[in-house]
Amino acid sequence: MALQALYDVPAPAKINLFLHVIGRRADGYHLLQSPFVLLDWADRLHFERRGDGLLRRHDLGPPLPADDLSLRAARALQAASGTRLGADIHVDKQLPWGAGLGGGSSDAASTLLALNRLWGLHWPRQKLAELALPLGADVPFFIGGDNAFVEGIGERLRPIDLPPADYVVIKPPASLPTPDIFRHPALVRDTEPVILVGSLEEVAQLSEPLTPQGRRWTPGHGSFGRNDLQAPAEDRCPDVTQAAGWLQERFGNSRMSGSGSAVFARVDNGHLPMATHLADLPPGWVGKHCRSLARHPLKDWAG
Repeated sequence: MALQALYDVPAPAKINLFLHVIGRRADGYHLLQSPFVLLDWADRLHFERRGDGLLRRHDLGPPLPADDLSLRAARALQAASGTRLGADIHVDKQLPWGAGLGGGSSDAASTLLALNRLWGLHWPRQKLAELALPLGADVPFFIGGDNAFVEGIGERLRPIDLPPADYVVIKPPASLPTPDIFRHPALVRDTEPVILVGSLEEVAQLSEPLTPQGRRWTPGHGSFGRNDLQAPAEDRCPDVTQAAGWLQERFGNSRMSGSGSAVFARVDNGHLPMATHLADLPPGWVGKHCRSLARHPLKDWAG
């Protein structure tokens, strides 16, 4: 019997342990290198099969844009597959918008994975990933199912194994439109490329200077890299500077994720009680103590 519904489908957040802009293509797209790490902070989506071909989204939390990424993903899969089925998509939005945590992209990926199953399409992961990239640079990562070293414009993924880690993630009220950050005149677009070798066990430790050109990036050398988007973001949004300072003061490290405005700090076992400081967040700020995930919760939903 065909599936009629899928409930409580997770769409997890990600953070970028570092994010280097190493160039720009002729079409204007920026070339990146970044380790993406999945977190246990997630949106929740529910899907109900429709036989009339209609796609309807229902917001269970804050109202979403009329044409959000989950709807766009559903339309793309429907058109590419030729199915006559539709779906009701219920979105329980837990991740903050405009945070650099990949919330919208994760919703899109979970929608592709869920509807692939609900509609009985049985598309392989690679086919879904090809459909995912036009939706957004982060969507293929969430389809991939693993923590990954991401390159190019988001289409080149190398799975990586990382030990479990705890992070405190905070987001001030301001949100940052990604195009504004990439257009900023102060954005560094020529960071020297990293040559990835071996595991990334210690990549989550922050603040080491960049490597010279051609030097291999290996574990065991302390913290690493930076987020090249952070300086432009702080110039546009003083809240990012304040959030980074807030975490630096309490945990001794901080870094913006993606294009912001969320900022995270890694915390070790000795600092875990300090997560109680989240009660002291300024009014209007959102914060969460998160744990990294070894794999995407829906990894087994596509082969």
